[in-house]
Amino acid sequence: MAQRKLRIFGDDILRKKSREVTEVNDRIRMILDDMAETMYAQGNGAGLAACQVGILKRLVVIDMGDGLIKLVNPVMEEQSGLQECEEGCLSIPDRFGKTLRPQSVTVTALDENGKETRIRGEGDLAKCLCHELDHLDGILFVDHMIEEI
Repeated sequence: MAQRKLRIFGDDILRKKSREVTEVNDRIRMILDDMAETMYAQGNGAGLAACQVGILKRLVVIDMGDGLIKLVNPVMEEQSGLQECEEGCLSIPDRFGKTLRPQSVTVTALDENGKETRIRGEGDLAKCLCHELDHLDGILFVDHMIEEI
């Protein structure tokens, strides 16, 4: 595993749409591992999308304190409710804001072994899933911000 260079707000790659992964292989698993190491090294991140380390692939890692989740080609299947959230982003240092996100979401994806998985997130996990999936389409939390804090 290796830390990757974190891309910062203003880098054009953060606004690009990521490409679907066609095969889950050792290379994809290595990227996911590197993403996790990079996220953990920041000390305050709950998730990271591949574009944040300069890779335009639909890959996400999340750890809300209950263990590492690795997602390949995640898709939002369902969402319900509404919650006001406080968000920040490793790629937008020292900037925080209030956003409105679904209270509950269901995401389908492949895991790091290519097996289909389904994740249901409530509250903070729902917020994090929305935040990271947005990254895959070039959308940043500041695009949803209703108030800077």
